[in-house]
Amino acid sequence: MDHSGLIPTLFSAQRALLGMLHVGPLPGGPLHRPTDDLLDEQIDRAVKEAEIYCAAGFHGIVLENMFDRPYLKGRVGPETVAAMAVIGREVRRAVPVPLGIQVLAAANEEAIAVALACGASFVRVEGFVFAHVADEGLVEADAGPLLRYRTAIGAGQIRVFADIKKKHSSHAVTADVDIAETARAAEFALADGVIVTGTATGRPADPAEVEAVAAAVGIPVLVGSGVTADNVARFTAADAVIVGSAVKARGDWRQPVDPPAVRRLADAFAAARP
Repeated sequence: MDHSGLIPTLFSAQRALLGMLHVGPLPGGPLHRPTDDLLDEQIDRAVKEAEIYCAAGFHGIVLENMFDRPYLKGRVGPETVAAMAVIGREVRRAVPVPLGIQVLAAANEEAIAVALACGASFVRVEGFVFAHVADEGLVEADAGPLLRYRTAIGAGQIRVFADIKKKHSSHAVTADVDIAETARAAEFALADGVIVTGTATGRPADPAEVEAVAAAVGIPVLVGSGVTADNVARFTAADAVIVGSAVKARGDWRQPVDPPAVRRLADAFAAARP
């Protein structure tokens, strides 16, 4: 569990509820449609959805380039970094809660650069320790270079939450290393927190794995997929949960945030007690 006290310090809550902002197709992405006002549209939607989360009592927000599929591996172009920074900055202006950044896929240095530029408080990263085979191919550990990059650009205040045994990936190469040991390795490599997921977007994590990880480390443990109003009470061992699909219209991550679903999730989270 969070013996560091980071979650209360960062989110002003003993346990935190974080909402996803899935940014639409950005310049350079295969699904991008170039129009003069597209970035303004992206900003307007992100700000509106961020305000919905805040009104429901969410403690933080995560901005992600989910629509830029298929993803590049471990890098993105400057056009993506620039667009994410601009959108992130406007979200920061609009709402008071901490903002996090994830840049797919495993573009972890770019995520820190975006976070520094827009004033975000944390990043969600992939491939921090060990290695796995993702949709994009082999993703190898980057904790050493990433944290040195964070120091080099003066971004030491930006927290790093690392996915372990992450979704959309094969972990056969590390089958002899269980998820609790992976979490310990991430803690040893100076991750600020670890994220446990299910097998894919919208699929729940295993509550027993969340409990095992929480017992194994002294840094925050977050659940990063498949949390719903119906199952959030099963994840009280986690210090924070990140929700996306469950608060979208029809439970589809591609749809806009649905205010009634956001409120239901917030109420269920508040009612759940460790």
